[in-house]
Amino acid sequence: MTKFTTADHQYMRLAISLAKQGFYTTSPNPRVGCVLVKENQVIGQGYHQKAGSAHAEVNAIADAKANGLAIEGCTAYVTLEPCSHFGRTPPCAKGLIEEKVARVICAMVDPNPQVSGSGLTMLENAGIETAYGLLEADARDLNAGFISLMTQQLPYVRCKLATSLDGKTAMASGESKWITSPEARSDVQRLRAQSCAIITGADSVIVDNAKMSVRHEELGWLKAKYQKEHLRQPVRVVIDSQNRLSPKLALFNIKSPIIIIGTDIENNHSWPHFVEHLLVSKSDNDKADLKQVLLALAKRGFNDVLIEAGANLSGAFIEQELVDELIHYQAPKLMGAEGKSMLAMPQISILADAKTLKFRDVRMVGPDLKITALLSKS
Repeated sequence: MTKFTTADHQYMRLAISLAKQGFYTTSPNPRVGCVLVKENQVIGQGYHQKAGSAHAEVNAIADAKANGLAIEGCTAYVTLEPCSHFGRTPPCAKGLIEEKVARVICAMVDPNPQVSGSGLTMLENAGIETAYGLLEADARDLNAGFISLMTQQLPYVRCKLATSLDGKTAMASGESKWITSPEARSDVQRLRAQSCAIITGADSVIVDNAKMSVRHEELGWLKAKYQKEHLRQPVRVVIDSQNRLSPKLALFNIKSPIIIIGTDIENNHSWPHFVEHLLVSKSDNDKADLKQVLLALAKRGFNDVLIEAGANLSGAFIEQELVDELIHYQAPKLMGAEGKSMLAMPQISILADAKTLKFRDVRMVGPDLKITALLSKS
């Protein structure tokens, strides 16, 4: 196993921080950062900014050349194995070879079957020293969705919940605005912005007349980083098994892609051009097959998916072990026994069947508590 130095860790941490700058723009491509180092000095740095644009290694090389610095003999620190195939851009491994770098250190091997070790092999065959595994856990955290798509053929699924301290999402009357604070709602907007798609149900859209879009004015610190027109809206996916949606709803006032999922779609309306209908099979409970929904999104390259739905749909995704991560915003309020509960999971009737979670992060967001937990799968 390669022994990495303190300096190696320092430069890879810089590469990871660069990769994070593409957090809201690179999907379905992975977030990648690259740092070029020669004689203990950073001579170039870059990150992948947007799908279809130059990769991190190319931008780091361009940065070094713009400063008139010689690249030959340097070490490249990259958060993900350099690609070895021609896609929308040329292979990065080839570019590093042409620049005669001496050493390439990767945080992790690319899970993409088209690469998966072949980039490192290409470099080694050219006489370049390689190593990988430096800060791998941090690198994997950058690209949970990309890794899931490449290894499981499914997106990484997060389910967001917002409740009172006693686990209620609304009063018995349906009143729910607002349970959580402006700070928590701003955090949710950033969560939406990092997602390829948001899944909700027809009930949520109809009852709340929800738009399910990223509201630029509520992005907090992120608002200054991205202009409204440059921030991607996630595809809004609505499960409507009973064909109850109407183009008159507020959801359709935002002109960005919408996928309506049903089991026997009746096109009785004149839908906007950005609306697509998708049929899936019925599950045993006569509802849309949720696994099919996720597989369909995966085929479109959606790697990070967010569920923002009511108790029944959110509960169904969790019961069927289709959720990877739960994000729970808990407000310091008590709403009483008559309030609406956050999840409906009728198949769980004994403690032995209870879903097990592992807390990943617990922090304050304004006056609210934000809990991030991973769900165990059998």
